[in-house]
Formats: sequence, structure tokens, C-alpha cells
Amino acid sequence: MSGVLINLIIQVISGAIGGNVAAGAAKNVDLGTLGNTIAGAIGGGAGGQLLGTLIPLLANSGATPDIGSIIGQVAGGGVAGAVLTAIVGALKNRSAA
Repeated sequence: MSGVLINLIIQVISGAIGGNVAAGAAKNVDLGTLGNTIAGAIGGGAGGQLLGTLIPLLANSGATPDIGSIIGQVAGGGVAGAVLTAIVGALKNRSAA
């Protein structure tokens, strides 16, 4: 598999986890399990790719077995997934009120 695809898989999975963690920590942004997972996965993939563009060290983590860059991919995807889930959840709750 190419390094870009491996990076994307890592980011999407960690984003989905990050989205569910964010919703569990702040119940007012909860979109339901499926909604949290989807929003987190989208945020993790998009945010992780953006991070890879801004920080070139993270861009090739799938091609090289460097544990530091893989941890960076996981952290970046997880945080981006949590942030997007929180934003979407807050917007959904605001529009419902």
C-alpha cells in the first residue's frame, strides 16, 4: 500500500475515535454514535491531510516505519476529529434551539 493511503487510514480511524471521545466528554455536542463516528472520521481525514501538508515530517509516516510520525498522525487525526465533531454538534444544538 502507498504511504498516503496508510496515512489516511490512520487519520480516519483516529478521527472517528476522537469524535466519539469528544462527544462522550461533552454531552451537549453529542450527535449519536454514528454521527460522532462519521463527523470524527471526516475531520480526522481532512485535518490529518492538512497537518501532513503543514508538517512535512508527518507526510511520509506510512512509507517509513517511524513511530514518532505515526503517533503524530494518530494525534493529529484524533484532535481534528474531535474538533469537527464538537463544531457540528454545537451547530446542530444551536439550530435546534
